[in-house]
Amino acid sequence: MQNKLKEKISQLKEQKKAIILAHNYQLGEVQDAADFVGDSLELSQKAAQTKAEVIVFCGVHFMAETASILCPDKLVLLPDLNAGCPMADMITAEKLRQKKKEYPKAAVVCYINSPAAVKAEADVCCTSANAVKIVESIKAEEILFVPDQYLGQYVAAKTGKKMIFWPGYCPTHARILPDHIEKLKQDYPLARVVVHPECRPEVIALADEVLSTGGLCRYAQTSQAKEIIVGTEIGIIHRLREENPNKRFIPVSEQAVCPNMKLITLEKIIYSLEETVFEVKVSPQIRTSAIATVNKMLAVGRG
Repeated sequence: MQNKLKEKISQLKEQKKAIILAHNYQLGEVQDAADFVGDSLELSQKAAQTKAEVIVFCGVHFMAETASILCPDKLVLLPDLNAGCPMADMITAEKLRQKKKEYPKAAVVCYINSPAAVKAEADVCCTSANAVKIVESIKAEEILFVPDQYLGQYVAAKTGKKMIFWPGYCPTHARILPDHIEKLKQDYPLARVVVHPECRPEVIALADEVLSTGGLCRYAQTSQAKEIIVGTEIGIIHRLREENPNKRFIPVSEQAVCPNMKLITLEKIIYSLEETVFEVKVSPQIRTSAIATVNKMLAVGRG
């Protein structure tokens, strides 16, 4: 059944001059059907380098927006419009404008996991991979970091910078608790513990490495460890096992599931391509400001 669906997707891709991007947290079969699998910014950058006219983004809404920002001449489709991000929804451009009035001298650093309109209000964007490098590059004495308080706290601990945190967080990473790590360390004493910087500080304190999804994939390939305890959304386990068949990957918690990331299916990809739905387009006005914050980040480096 899956093979037939993948064949249909291949035919439609050719007809529509389309490319399929899948985030590391997507369902395994969706990752397998994609042209590129990776983190949100990496995927949008790869799409911008292709001659594809249509981008089918298998991720969540803010990721499709980022693709629209970087690829304004391409049609960006999100196979399920309900695939949103709870953390991105915890902040709006209007709320950020109000907060900026409270801290007029603060530089605003915006995590890429946020709406395009929020990016447009920031001074610079960051990813989980380069957040430390971006904050280190800022000369302002105060930094307003939005929307992920846990990533912000991790960055503050690494840089020593004075930072103001927006009270946002990723519900999926927040479900990972210290007890989960401690039990697995007892069960797998030789395993290395790798967690995402969106995790709680008390979880990060128990980790051997704190890495973005892209960083985790690279670490898995280069590390001598044969067992790795993985503290992030469990969708990435599929890719890790595919790329490293001789290593064992243990999810920290089976509860670390983002339901929005699991909404997209092969059938929805087919429908999206057949009917050319659902388009995600960032307005030119917002794009102009948002691309400036992204370009400032890229000038500093990915991390």
